[in-house]
Amino acid sequence: MNLRLFQEPMELNLAFEQVIRGLQQMEKVRLFHSDIIRVSRADVESARVEMNRQFFDSFDELVEDDARWAYRFQREYNKKMKDPDDLYLEIKDSEERRKKKGLPPRLVILPGWDMSDEERYDEEQAKKRKRVRTKGQKTSSRRSNRAKPSPHAANPPQTKVTPTTERDANNGET
Repeated sequence: MNLRLFQEPMELNLAFEQVIRGLQQMEKVRLFHSDIIRVSRADVESARVEMNRQFFDSFDELVEDDARWAYRFQREYNKKMKDPDDLYLEIKDSEERRKKKGLPPRLVILPGWDMSDEERYDEEQAKKRKRVRTKGQKTSSRRSNRAKPSPHAANPPQTKVTPTTERDANNGET
């Protein structure tokens, strides 16, 4: 929040205070009509009250905006930092408190439950996928080796064939 925002109303309040003190001093002097000076002092005080009201109404809006931002940021940060398994621990503690009071359980947590069972499952699945991928790569490379024709099969020996004409076929006779 901007400090200047507080400084200006404070300086204005100090100025109002000086004017009010001056008017109070003038009331003591018999030269001035005290009723007129009191009315002037009431006008100055009313102006100060109105200025302070406007400031604090606006200030309230600023504080509420800042508070909304801060609470939203904290909530999002806490949500990001919270361990998902904390919920299970909170439920487990709550159910233990209910059990001590003699109340029936609202939820049943599986006996032998382990927080890391899901992590172990994920790790096992990742290992299986890795093995399948590795095995698939080996199998596909073997298949590709089998599928490749041998160099001799790809280029069979060629015989020179020349087209024959009827005359060649009849030994030159026509």
